[in-house]
Amino acid sequence: MKGQEWYQAKDIAEDYDTKRFSRGGRLIDEREKQAVLEAVSPVEDKRILEIACGTGRFTTMLADRSAEIVGLDISNAMLQQGREKVRNNGVTDRIEFLRGDAARLPFPDDYFDSVFAIRFFHLAETPASFLREMSRVSRDQVFFDTFNRYSTRTVYNWLLPMGSRLYSESEVNRLLRNADLTLADESHDFILPYGFYRQIPDEIASGFREADTAVGGTPIGNLLASVSYWNTSVD
Repeated sequence: MKGQEWYQAKDIAEDYDTKRFSRGGRLIDEREKQAVLEAVSPVEDKRILEIACGTGRFTTMLADRSAEIVGLDISNAMLQQGREKVRNNGVTDRIEFLRGDAARLPFPDDYFDSVFAIRFFHLAETPASFLREMSRVSRDQVFFDTFNRYSTRTVYNWLLPMGSRLYSESEVNRLLRNADLTLADESHDFILPYGFYRQIPDEIASGFREADTAVGGTPIGNLLASVSYWNTSVD
C-alpha cells in the first residue's frame, strides 16, 4: 500500500477527521456516509466488514443502526481513534476492530453479508488481489469507491504526497470480472475535487456543491466525476 508509514503515524491519525471533514469537507463526509448507507441498507443484524476502516466513521454509524461490524485497518493509530469514537458513541458491543492486511483477510469464505471499502483503492498497488479477498469473504455484496482517471483529480494528483491510483471504467469492470463480482449499481459524483471543498468554508462550499450536483446529474457530469461508487453482488 502507498504511504503506509504516513498513514500509521499517530499525529496523522489524531488530525485525520478534522483536516478532511471540517469546513467544506463536511459535505464529503455526508456524501460518503450516504453512499455507504444506501448500498448496505437494511443493516440491522447484518454482519459487515469494513476494509481500511480508519478512524471508524462508517463502523460507528453502522453499529449505531444495529449492524454487527468488523473494522479492519493496517494502522494501530487509526484503530485507536476508532475505538475512542465507538466508546464515545456507546456502541462497543456491536463493533470489533482488527489490525490486519486486506490482501490476506483472516476470515473464512462467505463469512460476511457485506464487505465495503471507502478511500482504499486509490492507495492499492495490487487492487485485483484486494478485491478478490473482499469477494471471497462476502456472501452477498462488495461495495467500494474509486477516484477516476478522466476527472479534475488528474490536474493535481501529482502534487499529492502519495498520489492516487486513478481508474477508468473499463479497468474497474476488468477487476470485477476477475473477482467474480457482478455490477449491480454505480453512481458518480464530485466534478469539483475533494481538495477544493476542504479548502473553503462550509457556507461557501454549500453553494458550489449545489452547482456541482446539478451538473453531476447530467451525462457529461458522470463522465467528469472525480469519484465513483461501485455496488456489486458476489457470483
